[in-house]
Amino acid sequence: MLAALALLARPFPALAQSGAAPVYVVPVEGAIGPASARFVQRAVARAQSAGAQLIVLKMDTPGGLDPSMRTIVQQILTSPVPVVTYVHPGGARAASAGTFILYASHLAAMTPGTNLGAASPVRIGLGGPERSEKRGAASDAGASAPPVQGDVLERKQLHDAAAYIRGLAQLRGRNAEWAERAVREAVSLSAEEALAQRVVDLVANDVPALLRAVDGRTVTVAGAQRTLRTATAPVVNVEPDWRYQLLAVLTEPSVALILMMIGIYGLIFEFSTPGMVLPGVAGAICLLLGLFALQMLPVNYAGLALLALGIGCMVAEAYLPSFGVLGLGGIVAFALGAVMLIDTDVPGYGVPLWLVATLTVGAAALSFGISAAALQARRRPDVIRQTRLVGNSGRMLDAQWAEVQGERWRVSGATPLREGDAVRVIGREGLVLRVEPMDEPAAEPPHADSTPADPASPDRTSTTP
Repeated sequence: MLAALALLARPFPALAQSGAAPVYVVPVEGAIGPASARFVQRAVARAQSAGAQLIVLKMDTPGGLDPSMRTIVQQILTSPVPVVTYVHPGGARAASAGTFILYASHLAAMTPGTNLGAASPVRIGLGGPERSEKRGAASDAGASAPPVQGDVLERKQLHDAAAYIRGLAQLRGRNAEWAERAVREAVSLSAEEALAQRVVDLVANDVPALLRAVDGRTVTVAGAQRTLRTATAPVVNVEPDWRYQLLAVLTEPSVALILMMIGIYGLIFEFSTPGMVLPGVAGAICLLLGLFALQMLPVNYAGLALLALGIGCMVAEAYLPSFGVLGLGGIVAFALGAVMLIDTDVPGYGVPLWLVATLTVGAAALSFGISAAALQARRRPDVIRQTRLVGNSGRMLDAQWAEVQGERWRVSGATPLREGDAVRVIGREGLVLRVEPMDEPAAEPPHADSTPADPASPDRTSTTP
């Protein structure tokens, strides 16, 4: 038994010598969004269940969505495992939402050549920069004007963000004055400047150097003091799993918009030609995935309504004689809705204008292409004239329609006809068939628009119109 225990202990020399708990390294890269928030939540839960002594958020982000940022901050504040935010590698940044996350962490570190800051909340909706420029011009001219509703909303967001980051700075004992300036004035700092102004706790070249630097430090976690022993601790790198990658792709606004378009057109095609099955199934799946992604993003519902209105108008153009009015209106509504769909200017969460233009041109081409094909088909020579209809039997579907040779025709007769009556075709006037009940003797078909029921019969003659 002792020999077996000795053999089991051999693969873990670091643990046997130091008894140190592992350190989990979690990458946080790109724009902060719903996928990032869920990934951090799962990583923190995994580190806690594994008994980790420290979580390193290796960060490089231009910012992100406010709800996702606050979710990560709350996860850090309630985590039973200390968290250090490490801006890495060289050239990385912790801008906007990344600055809030760094201030919320128990320890903050940076790599030389990195920066943080510019944490001002971006505008929401349309017209933000124009209002800011107008306010600046009015201030320069000495004009005084009452604030509009948009200005009040922007000031509320600015004050809320400033108070939020000041509270985080006071909680962690960091530079609260500079934190507020980062929000109000969008200032930034390099790694050395951040260390000198007590914004971060240390500067390290890589993760091993970081773990040696924090070894022996005492942090307060959940009201208790905890001393870190990280110099020889094993490192566990948490890589993004397939769920994170799938959610990251789905919550990309461009992908969500494309999925919605595929879903809507797939359902339209299925409803117009029932029985194809594949377009309906694929369309339903894409539409549900697109709606799932949009409910996690800051969606402007006016833009979503304009998007649906535009698609509806362009589809209706193919069925209604609007002479292009519905199509042009649908194009304008679709383009405006696609531009307004995502209600934020956060980097990485807007719909590119080139994609909006491409989808608009594609939808317009499809709509007007269907209309042109229908118009061209309408102008083609009549081919019904060559079919043998006179003399064939059918059954009334209602008082005005009958099924003849498996086709639905509008009919007229000298006597009233009811649903289910058996009728015989005695002539045709354009797209309307003249019929008579089957129990009456067969009438001689008109000479100009008919052919004999049996052209091989010797006692009947055939005429060609």
